[in-house]
Amino acid sequence: MKRSAHWLVFGILVLSVLSLSTASSAQISVGISVRIGPPALPVYVQPMCPAPGYHWIPGYWAWNDDNGYYWVPGTWVVAPVGMLWTPGYWGFAGGFYGWHAGYWGPHVGFYGGINYGFGYGGVGFAGGEWRGGAFFYNRSVMNVNVTNVTNVYNKTVIVNNVHTSFNGSGGVVAQPTPQEQAYAREPHTAPLAAQTQHEQAASQNRQLFASENHGSPAVAATAKPGEFSGRNVTRATAAGAPYHAPTMSPKEARGPSANAATAKPQHTPSPSNPKPAPKPNNPKKHNEPKPKPQPKHSSHEHEN
Repeated sequence: MKRSAHWLVFGILVLSVLSLSTASSAQISVGISVRIGPPALPVYVQPMCPAPGYHWIPGYWAWNDDNGYYWVPGTWVVAPVGMLWTPGYWGFAGGFYGWHAGYWGPHVGFYGGINYGFGYGGVGFAGGEWRGGAFFYNRSVMNVNVTNVTNVYNKTVIVNNVHTSFNGSGGVVAQPTPQEQAYAREPHTAPLAAQTQHEQAASQNRQLFASENHGSPAVAATAKPGEFSGRNVTRATAAGAPYHAPTMSPKEARGPSANAATAKPQHTPSPSNPKPAPKPNNPKKHNEPKPKPQPKHSSHEHEN
């Protein structure tokens, strides 16, 4: 009886570890891949933090198979206590741009070296920190009203003007540090329901489609998720770089599988004028009987 109980406990522990590992790796796997790169990150001002306990989620370009890239406005969300947000990022590899989803965790991990701004300069997060159960904001990069938010401090942060929106050849060349790799193995939590709903609402707003706003969305950031109008909305002041319309439709640009972008990097096509993926070879099968000679015709047949 004792031996059975021992193995039962052992089995539960093994299942728990496997479940945790699966959840952690799922958060950093490639979720979607396409043949054309995202536009540059737009230039915009951060709206005021609504209240204490809110965490900044930087804006990003997401993908829709019907309309292509669309902008998900930066926004403030109520953060899980003690948790920090690691933004998602686009990474180019193997001829495709793959999306690596963001996640909540005790530390900020690797997010492609992308300069999302407002404390997310490419490595780590300089916009604030947890002290006990309270979040303190760095006023040098966070837009907070000290009348409403008193947990503040000031620490100088070097701000750059790089607006490249993807990692890899032709974009930001960065690899995770050993520390970031360790952070990637920590338990992670998926985006909050408010974040998911915010992204879904953005996917249905035509003014957020890159094909409509040409890299400069009218709603670049919001004070709260889903608020796409009103005085707490900020519009982009400029596109991060000149916009070039894709030369293929969104359906033609869609990658073949979820993990296509994890392959070995190849040549880098232009984000706006990508080269189509090469057609697979179709070698003849061996040991096939040779066809009998046919009479000659005036026209010629070509083998594929």
